[in-house]
This record gives sequence, structure tokens and C-alpha cells, in this order.
Amino acid sequence: MNGSSECSTFSAYKRLIPYLRPYTVRLAIGVVAGVVAGGSMFGLLNMSPDILRAFEGTTEGGASVVQNERATALAKRIGVPVMDDEGRMTWQLLILGLIALPILIVVRASADYINRYYLRRAGASVVKDMRDAMFDRLQAQSLKFYGKTDVGQLISRGTNDMGVIEMVISTTISDIVKAPIEIMCAAGFVVYFSMQRQMMGLMSAVLLVFPLCVVPIVILGRYVRRYTHRSLERISDLVSRMHENFTGIRIVKAFNMEKSESSRFAIMNKNYFKAMVKALRSELLMSPLMEGVALLLVCIFAVVCYARGVLLSEIMPIAFAGVVVYQPLKHLARINASIQRGSAAISRVFAVLDMDMILKEADNPVAVKGLNDRIVFDNVSFGYEDEGARVLQDIQVEIPRGTAVAVVGETGVGKSTMANLLARFYDPSEGRILLDGIDLRHIEIASLRRLIGVVTQETILFNDTIASNIAYGTPDASREQIEEAARMANAHEFITADPAGYDRVVGEKGFVLSGGERQRVSIARAILKNPPILILDEATSALDTVTERLVQEAIARVMTGRTVFAIAHRLSTVKHANQILLLEKGRIVERGRHDELLNIGGRYKALCEMQVLEG
Repeated sequence: MNGSSECSTFSAYKRLIPYLRPYTVRLAIGVVAGVVAGGSMFGLLNMSPDILRAFEGTTEGGASVVQNERATALAKRIGVPVMDDEGRMTWQLLILGLIALPILIVVRASADYINRYYLRRAGASVVKDMRDAMFDRLQAQSLKFYGKTDVGQLISRGTNDMGVIEMVISTTISDIVKAPIEIMCAAGFVVYFSMQRQMMGLMSAVLLVFPLCVVPIVILGRYVRRYTHRSLERISDLVSRMHENFTGIRIVKAFNMEKSESSRFAIMNKNYFKAMVKALRSELLMSPLMEGVALLLVCIFAVVCYARGVLLSEIMPIAFAGVVVYQPLKHLARINASIQRGSAAISRVFAVLDMDMILKEADNPVAVKGLNDRIVFDNVSFGYEDEGARVLQDIQVEIPRGTAVAVVGETGVGKSTMANLLARFYDPSEGRILLDGIDLRHIEIASLRRLIGVVTQETILFNDTIASNIAYGTPDASREQIEEAARMANAHEFITADPAGYDRVVGEKGFVLSGGERQRVSIARAILKNPPILILDEATSALDTVTERLVQEAIARVMTGRTVFAIAHRLSTVKHANQILLLEKGRIVERGRHDELLNIGGRYKALCEMQVLEG
């Protein structure tokens, strides 16, 4: 792995520390348990040479003097006799073994359980916190952010990438703790045994070349990280494609594009498959290459031992240590591959957490409780891109409290943009918007939004009951209040016509309702909130003529004492507005009441006559 990759991996995991800190105790318990589980083999390894040598060379005629001396030495160490005069195991040694071995297994198994449980729980907790932080961060981003970002990509990073991180913390940390401890125990035993047998020269050579086993891990690790990052990008593209397709399924079917969409998805799925296979290939190559290097070293070691005439009783304990260390060595390959996958996922998740397109709030914002005087657009200009063309230019408007202002004009002239600025979804590029003389940028965002009810041109309903959708933003509303709002929006009749009534689930984006029904539920939601400022963005565009008239009457009733900012395509719906603004190319070219504008004989009159002819 090159230096930049190592630095990148280290930097990625370093950013996890704040999320790990609340679970330090759990991590510590898991790590200590892993050390106990990994170190439990050292005692057995340390005892194995003496046991082998004590019984080495015994015959039916009994043990030799040398064996007796070895058995006596071992007996002193463990506190019980190990061999009788015939060279057989004593009953005391058998009982000790039957007691000690289960204890060793129980201790190791318990430590392993504690290790994995606490680390997996810590991993799940960390990912839960990260997912919460990611969702909170995304909720705080401005609409400008969502105008530039693929929602499917965000969903993938909150699910697939988070799953990779959870696996790293839950499983890989456990292996990181245990595998090196087990390897160090085996290596420590080999060194200790070699010092006792005066074999340090041979062991030094082995220990010097032993790191060669790790070379395949280091080389292939960078490829795993690279291809994992690529495969995560590809799966994000797949999620994005699926999200876009399913939400637009009506259009797909209306234009008979099912086969085309399937072909497009198949190509993207194939690209993901290729990236995933490349990462898998690099990951799976680690273990066999490492085992190959280890096998080569074992063969060389065996040849050297044979040439130097090393006794079999001296080789066997070392061989046993090699058997013990085999699995931890294999785990090293898995650990590094997992670390690299995690590094790629962490980088992608923090790329989202680092995004900063949040609408800034003043250091000491003003909390407002209502609209007392007026709203003023003071020479407001706006463009969606900092250096791009202006959507609005030099907008100067005063909207006194309790009046209705309507904005009309052709599509794309900036009508909805004015509403978005009033709700402070965006900030003006130039100029300012004042509420009772206070710049919106100096007002607490939450208190401003509490003053505003919005019915958008694109009706947004959630996959919940009709009652819950109407009460969205007013969670404490009673069923009676919900039904009253529905009646005022002319929605009660169609709601109660269904057996489920207000408990009917509307489906994804209100799929089971018609366009007019969705619009009326949305209007009922705004009515229930009972805000002092009401923004109607083409609020009646999806209604038939009769329903439109009834809803207009309902809106007229709730307008009393409220300020209404209405965007309308049908000019017949804005006749009674206190002020009508006609926009062209982002500028106000005409303003006044309906009758006044007709008398002027300008663009507004021409639009009215055009709609009459079209009607």
C-alpha cells in the first residue's frame, strides 16, 4: 500500500473517534475480552514441550531415568505427579486435565462471546449515531443542496455504506484484537522455547523472514480499497436509478418505456458487478498468496532443521504453534480487506457529513410570534447559481398584513421563486425581505416557518393515513379539528366515501388518490396549521371547476386576518386579490387590482383575453 493510501485510510478511521468515544467502556470490555481469548493459548503452548518431552521415549518396560527426571520437573511445575514407574499417565494428571481443559475452553469461549457481543453492539451503536447525524445533516441542508444532489446516492450512503462501516466496527475490531494477540502469543512462545533450547539463531532467521507473509496483504489492500470505493459508487447509481424509476413509474408506463428502463438498469447493474468482482478478486487473493508464502517458509524451516539435526521433540512444539497461528494469519488478510472496504465507505459517508449548503442562521436570531404590520421585498434579486443568470431582478413589493397578493405570469418568470424566498428556502442574492422591518436572515428559522403555511404546486403527501397527512405539522390536532379542516378544503366528502375514511393510507406520494384529492388534502393541511401567512403555489391547479370554486370559497373564509401570497396560472382565481403582480423575465411589469389592470390594457388584459379564448 502506498503512503497516500495509508494516510487516507488512517485519516478516515481517525474521523470515527468522536462517534466511538461514547462507547469507550463497551469497546474496552470487548478489547480486554479479546486479549483474554487470544492470550489463553499461551499457557497451553508453554506446557506442550514439557508434556511431550516427559513422555518421549517411554516403553513397555517403563520410563528411563531421563524421562523420570523430566516428569519430576513437570510435576513440580503443575503440582501433581504426571507419570508412574511404568511410564503411564497418573490419575492425578488425568483429573487435572479433565478439570483444567474445560475451564480453559469455558474461559476462552466466554471471553470470545463478550468480545464479539460488546464490539458488535458498539459497532451498531456507532452506526446508529452516524446515521442519525447524517439524516440530521441532510435535513438541515437547503433546497439548493437538493437541487444539485441525487437522492438515490444519499439513500445508498445511508444504507449500504453504513452497513460496511458497521461490519468493520462489529467484526473487524474483534479480529484486530484477537488475531495479533494470538500471533504474538505464538511468536512469544517460539522465542521462549528457542531460548531454552539454544535455537535462537534459527528462530531469529525465521522471525526475520516471517513478515513476508504480510506482503500480499499490503500489496492487494490498496486495490481492495480502490475497487470497493468504485463498487459503492456503482451500487449508489443502482439505488438512484431504482428510486427514480419507481417514483416515476406512471410516466414509464405511459410512454411504454419498461424495456428501455430494464436495459438501462441492466447496463448499470453489470458495471456494479464488474467493480464488485474486481474488489472480490483482490480480497480473495490475499489469503492463498499469504498461505503460499507461509508454506514456503515452513518448507525452508523443515529443511534447515533436518540439516542441523534438530530433534523431533523440539520441532513439534514449534509446529503446534504454527498450527495455532494459522487461523489468525488468515484473519489478517480478512482484516485488511475489511479495513480497506471500511475506509472507502467512511470516506463516502463523511463526504456527505462535510457538505455545507445549510441556510445560515444569525448568531442571535430574533424569535417572531406573528405578523403585525407588513412584508416587504426590498430590491430583491436572486439567481440559483452564484454567478448565474438572475431569476428575479429588483423586486420591490409591500404586502400589508391581512391582504392577498397574487403573482401571475408565464412559466419560468420567477413566481415560485418569490414564494421560496418568502418562506426562506433560499436567501436573496441581492436586497432583502423584511417581516415587520426585520430581515428574514435575522429571524429564527423555526419561528418564521411556524408563521407560514404552504400549499405547493407539486402536492407532497407521505405514505401514511389521510388524517396523519392533514395533521402533518400540527401533531396535537384532534380528529374533530382534522375533519373540520377537511370540510373547509372540500375534502371530507371524498374521504368518508371510502370505508377506511381518515385512516386510509394514501400510498407513496399519495398514489391512491387523484390529483384533485391530493391537492385538497394538502390544502386541508395548510388550513389546519392556521398560519398568519399562507402561500398558495398554484394551489387550485389540479381541481375541476366546481371543486375549485368551493375551495376558493373555503380559502376566502380562512383568509380573514391573514396574509396570502398566491401564485396562480388561472387568472380567474385572483380577481379578488388586493394586489396582483405580473412578472416578465423576473421583473414586475404591471401591478394593481384586477379591474385596474384590465383598464390599463396591458399584458395582464392580454393574458385574461387569451385564457377566455382558450376556455
